[in-house]
Amino acid sequence: MKKIFGKILEKIIQLTERQRLVLLAILVGLCSGLAAVILKTGVRYVSLLLDRITVDKYNFMYLVFPGIGMLISMLIVRYVVKENLSHGITKVLYAISRKKSRLSSKTIWGPLVTSIITIGFGGSVGAEAPIVHSGASIGSYIAQKFKLSYHQITLLLVCGAAGSIAGIFKAPLAGIIFSIEILMFDFSLSSITPLLLSSVTAICISYFLIGNDMPFAASVTAFQMSNIPYYIILGVLCGLLSLYFIKVSLWLEAKIGGIENPYRKLLICAVFLGVIIFLFPPLYGEGYSSLALMLNNDVDSSFAHTFYSSFASNSGWFVVVFWVFVMLAKVFSMSLTNAGGGVGGTFGPTLVIGGICGFVLSRFFNLTGWISLPEANFALAGMGGLMAGVMHAPMTGIFLIAEITGGYELIIPLIITVSLSYLITNSKEKHSIYTKRLAMGGDLLTHNKDKAVLTLLDVKQLLETDLDKVYPTDSLRYLVEVVSTSHRNLYPVVDRNGKYQGLVTLDDIRSIMFDNTKYDTVFVENLMHADPERIINTDNMETVMEKFSTSNAWNLAVVDEDGKYLGMVSKSKIFSAYREQLIEVSEA
Repeated sequence: MKKIFGKILEKIIQLTERQRLVLLAILVGLCSGLAAVILKTGVRYVSLLLDRITVDKYNFMYLVFPGIGMLISMLIVRYVVKENLSHGITKVLYAISRKKSRLSSKTIWGPLVTSIITIGFGGSVGAEAPIVHSGASIGSYIAQKFKLSYHQITLLLVCGAAGSIAGIFKAPLAGIIFSIEILMFDFSLSSITPLLLSSVTAICISYFLIGNDMPFAASVTAFQMSNIPYYIILGVLCGLLSLYFIKVSLWLEAKIGGIENPYRKLLICAVFLGVIIFLFPPLYGEGYSSLALMLNNDVDSSFAHTFYSSFASNSGWFVVVFWVFVMLAKVFSMSLTNAGGGVGGTFGPTLVIGGICGFVLSRFFNLTGWISLPEANFALAGMGGLMAGVMHAPMTGIFLIAEITGGYELIIPLIITVSLSYLITNSKEKHSIYTKRLAMGGDLLTHNKDKAVLTLLDVKQLLETDLDKVYPTDSLRYLVEVVSTSHRNLYPVVDRNGKYQGLVTLDDIRSIMFDNTKYDTVFVENLMHADPERIINTDNMETVMEKFSTSNAWNLAVVDEDGKYLGMVSKSKIFSAYREQLIEVSEA
């Protein structure tokens, strides 16, 4: 078997670069599609197993199951994977910008196992971010094994992400567009063939193993022009709800993140999550079952075996109020699950909240008797609208909903809702839920190639440490001796504790360096000058370039946060590194 594998590997290596990429893209699609099937099937079977245990009328086990799932997931992450798996898509983006697109092999299986447990036990998160994390890791791992370049590793990483989305939703175009909108900052036409092959391969695996049923079969009716004003209202609501989603989730996770003891954090999150899910049972798990009922005009069935069954049957307005509370509480249940140690994403909750928003709006107008709106259509448009707002991925929102419903009957209302939601959200929040954290740390790659290349550069890699240091109390005589043996014309001045004081250049001493009468009367502190700017070793490259621009300097000192000297950075070295990085990310 080993010999056979070796011969196959040898044959692949002998292929041209283009042929090798195509073949590896298919392999990545095969593996990421299989991973999507494993995740989807695993969540379903764990949920079915626990459903057999839950036999009481009001499902009191909702108070317990999510916390158990979070605990198991946290222990696996903490003691087995030993790598943070939360916010999978953000982790992939960080790997592209700061780790040369290299992801650990542990992130192939880690997100799968932990998200199956988290969601299967009722954690109120989505499976899409973990499967993207896993699929991207598959692509990155395979590319690393074949010792490909950074550009090619990134491409196969993105192929893995596209394949995972295509496999889990059975939506090949949505997988490709998602990868381009969210992950790829340097898209070219040469990238489209590997993406297509990976995505199609993944969906074929999904069809073969779990059938061709669409994940969100819906009772879609024909679009009517008279409903356009209501889709406009829905678009505005989705935009406002997207802002609520982003701000509340980030705020809540930051608050909970301040709790240092992980077990105390888990306990607090598990208790609050259990209570919220107990009060609002549709928050249990991904929430797709309730969404499916809305899309098939059978939402009343979601109240069966709950405290609210009698209220729902007697009052149509109660249904609207109830789902408004579920919609707003979903953000809290999602954040509690992630912050407490569970592994899941925001992709699924975004779809659920958007679907509820569209349903609530249409049911509200239907109850007034002013007009009869198709609730399934509005739920689907709401799903696309919230994706556009929360994820800043309007094209993904349009094509995903179109593909999962099996047609393009809703293309006009989708465009209206998605466009308005994105415009409103983007006017107040420039970054998506995935990129907000990266942007704050200066780790975000954008479709602006100039900024993207700067982000890929690192001050630590450009640091020059071969300069001879001198002390302020050193004499001119000693300085001249240093100059005579040095191959540089810059001399950083530091105190006895290593803290940076200033700089002496050859130009500063040229007029007196041969005047031996001043050798013992002039000291470095009389010759040095303070720099107009200093670079902190934690500065990102945009900040570094701003400091060079405002100071008009060609060399600047780099210090740590305590002011200790670490080295120098030259503008010429930055330009050289920038050019090399630009060539690397742009190679076809």
